[in-house]
Amino acid sequence: MARSTTRRWLAGAGTAAALLIGSTLTGAPDQIAHAQGTPGLLEFRWDTDRDYRKLYYWQSSNIESDRADWFLTLREKDRKTAILKLTVTVPDYFDAKLKPHRMRLCRTSVGGMMSRSKCLEEIPAVIQVNEDQTAIEVFPDTPLPSDGDYSLWIKLFNPTGKRMYQFNALVQAPGDVPMSGYRGSWLIDVD
Repeated sequence: MARSTTRRWLAGAGTAAALLIGSTLTGAPDQIAHAQGTPGLLEFRWDTDRDYRKLYYWQSSNIESDRADWFLTLREKDRKTAILKLTVTVPDYFDAKLKPHRMRLCRTSVGGMMSRSKCLEEIPAVIQVNEDQTAIEVFPDTPLPSDGDYSLWIKLFNPTGKRMYQFNALVQAPGDVPMSGYRGSWLIDVD
């Protein structure tokens, strides 16, 4: 009889201790941890295509309707030629307002888990957004060299709704044929 009573007491004490530890670890409800605005280490795509190329980006916030800085980056390893013109295609369901005066073309120091991406030098360029907000065209004053990392720095309020957006980079290189070619995509998540 004493053995079963001891077991019940220990089981009750264990449950109370677990509740106490659990409430201590979770903290108050207003202490919510937010993930950094860096892309994930693993990306899953339903329709894998050998022509899809993931590009690096950094965003200061991935919360809907929050003010954010986005760095859409073209690294040196993502391209082999200079850039005469950059076109970024924007999904038609992207409902944030894109304003050319809030965009910059920069030579960039690429951040990661421990550091932020930074604009090291602003590159003079003409930036245009088409009327239906589905394309951003960037015309640098002089072609961007093939060495170094460059970003389109966008200051905006994140779109509303928890969605994923795929922005595509089309690059026109200097040469005889004025054609833009696909360089990759930024797959950006807003929570």
